[in-house]
Amino acid sequence: MTERSVRHVLFDADGVLQNLPGGWSTAMEPYLGERAEAFLHETWSDELPMLAGQGDYLPLLAASLERYGVRTSVTEVYDAVWKNIVLIEESLDVVRALRRNGYGVHLGTNQEKYRGAHMRTALGYDELFDVSCYSYDLGVAKPDPAFFTCAATRIGAEPSTILFIDDIEKNVTGARSAGLRAGQWDFTQGHDTLHALFREHGVDATA
Repeated sequence: MTERSVRHVLFDADGVLQNLPGGWSTAMEPYLGERAEAFLHETWSDELPMLAGQGDYLPLLAASLERYGVRTSVTEVYDAVWKNIVLIEESLDVVRALRRNGYGVHLGTNQEKYRGAHMRTALGYDELFDVSCYSYDLGVAKPDPAFFTCAATRIGAEPSTILFIDDIEKNVTGARSAGLRAGQWDFTQGHDTLHALFREHGVDATA
């Protein structure tokens, strides 16, 4: 490999490595019915500072549920919705193949601390990845280019040697602004498309 070749792959989580079956609104409907989507947009806006490690999300979520008249405990709702994560096994197989082929494999995701902790332990991401870059831990969230600068520092690599994969265009743009290579992809496009993206960047992800 040349000095500027890709040596590391940084993966987003939701939409790339994992999925919430049926989507967020469907998961919230048992508690809120037709108001689920409006509630989610409100709570996601409230959650933004927590993605950068500022504040505690569960008390805020509890207050929002109470305001909407939901009597179910915040812990039960959080476990049923926010922790309702299905791993995309074919994506995880790609991560493992990259590691076998000598690449550094890393996680770069926007999460508040409770969901992040669940992903690290219950989902086994701390064992799967060489370096984990959770926004709540870095103190800055995507698409801010500072997220990617911090991630490259934590990985210990030049930004140009890191390929970032994310399903959201503005995050891909943020990564490129920080000097990383980046491509937009989500699991609904199929993994053949992901492998084609890797080939564009000279990355060998074959098993």
